[in-house]
Amino acid sequence: MQANTSKLLEAQVLETEVLVAGGGPCGLVLANELGRRGVRCLIVDSKPGTAFNPQANATQARTMEHYRRHGFAQEVRSQGLPADHPTDIAYLTRFAGIELARLRLPTAAAAPEAIKQMSGSWSAAELPHRVSQKFVEVVLREHAQSWPSIDLRYGWQLQSFHDTGHGIEATVQPVNGASHEAVQVRAQYLVGADGARSMVRGQLGINWEGATGFKRNFMGGRMLAVYLRAPDFYKYNPNDRAWMYVVVNPQLRAFIMSVDGQGEMAFHIQMKDDEATEALTEADAKYWFNQAYGTAYRQASGKDMDIDILSMATWTAGHALVAQRFQEGRVFLGGDAAHLFTPTGGLGYNTAVEDAVNLGWKLAHVLRGVAPASLLDTYAYERKLLATRNTGYARRLADSVGLFDADPHLEDDTPEGVAARAVADEYLNGHVRREFNIPGITFGGRYDGSPIIVSDGTSPPVDEPNVYIPTACPGGRPPHAWLDDGTSLYDHMNFEWTLLVLGESKPSWTEPFTSAADALGLDLKVVHQASTELQSLYQAPLALIRPDQIVAWRGDGSQEASSILRQAVGL
Repeated sequence: MQANTSKLLEAQVLETEVLVAGGGPCGLVLANELGRRGVRCLIVDSKPGTAFNPQANATQARTMEHYRRHGFAQEVRSQGLPADHPTDIAYLTRFAGIELARLRLPTAAAAPEAIKQMSGSWSAAELPHRVSQKFVEVVLREHAQSWPSIDLRYGWQLQSFHDTGHGIEATVQPVNGASHEAVQVRAQYLVGADGARSMVRGQLGINWEGATGFKRNFMGGRMLAVYLRAPDFYKYNPNDRAWMYVVVNPQLRAFIMSVDGQGEMAFHIQMKDDEATEALTEADAKYWFNQAYGTAYRQASGKDMDIDILSMATWTAGHALVAQRFQEGRVFLGGDAAHLFTPTGGLGYNTAVEDAVNLGWKLAHVLRGVAPASLLDTYAYERKLLATRNTGYARRLADSVGLFDADPHLEDDTPEGVAARAVADEYLNGHVRREFNIPGITFGGRYDGSPIIVSDGTSPPVDEPNVYIPTACPGGRPPHAWLDDGTSLYDHMNFEWTLLVLGESKPSWTEPFTSAADALGLDLKVVHQASTELQSLYQAPLALIRPDQIVAWRGDGSQEASSILRQAVGL
């Protein structure tokens, strides 16, 4: 009897290499990074499936480049709004009121060709895409589940974990299941991608650093979020269609984003009384929506617009928080468990994706024995650096829009109203470009000072949010270029390591790198591009590109190839 019990308990132990708590964007991108590399990974998430609510609604260009690296950027771009729906951002006195400012942007259909005509700060393989996270997660999940090494379980939760020093012992179980349905898990590593109230971070006793509790006219304090259906939204709106409408007036501040281009919307309104916000009803939500919409519908129909509320909740704006530590032993934090943003600039979800991209290749290299465990220590250094940078930028953008005071005469049909709107027009046209034309934030993140970046003694351009100067200075994104055949330079890079050989190549440059890579067990692809323009862009004939598309080294010789590669993998 005892032997049978022992066998039963043994059968309930699930062996995997990486256990991930959280099946949102960070966890799903990590699953794709690991799955493609054949790493066994169990992902658990207490939700019954991918997100129902719209949540994050902007996929930045760098994130789209990572989706392109995986081969499904166009699949993501086909989600959400109809291909010909404008992706403009408009600022108005009411949703159907007087327009104050607008940033016109390409539609999803136009984006792939539009980006090929851009240069300078917007020299990129992809443009941003305005799409609800709920659609992106479906694509990420489908691809994650296609990898044989991935075990993805929604409706399951991490109950407990213990880092033994040699591995992770954990318990997972169905959310609605009995305790006897719990499964013991043995893994090499655990990743807490389990959101702002992370159980993993809490058990580790890791606190937040940074600042919170910012009070602003907008994007500071309690907000009401309503996922709704309003089929008449466009019919009675005299303004050009947009993806996002932002209301600026003395009485209220709100924004709404189109989810499907047909009437499904994500509506958010700043509430003045934080405590009272928790008691709001659906009737209150309908009232505030109609206040934000304006009088156009009421004048045409004699009543308020009826809306179908799909869900509603409150949330707090005004965070700029970063976890004290991103790693403790064999446990790592990523996504909202590691950093918490005010959503101006759409930086939270996109920062979470790059957490996963950075950690994915490092875990795979260590688990496959081609890099030491110390390589994983660089995740915490590199990603905390970027999280601190990005939360700071989001805070500045929130201040820019949230501290703007709407003149009491803004909606008046008087000379004072005309003057007030002229002031708002100038300021908001400046702000919308500060928040939504952000190539510097998007492409300019760097890992300077990381021990696995081989410095060449040069300094990168100044980090500016709205200007990006392409540079191959080690530690940042490789400069992008479109090639004569219409393909992106990135399309020719390896999923793992790439050695770019630019201009007139010398055979003696290549062999030392390929030999050193073979000796280390690294998958290195040599990409020759004879273009002298590319060599000038990179300011060197050779550049080593990491699996996460970061320049690890550049130079004009290969005498130190072995030591360069060894440093780049943490040896």
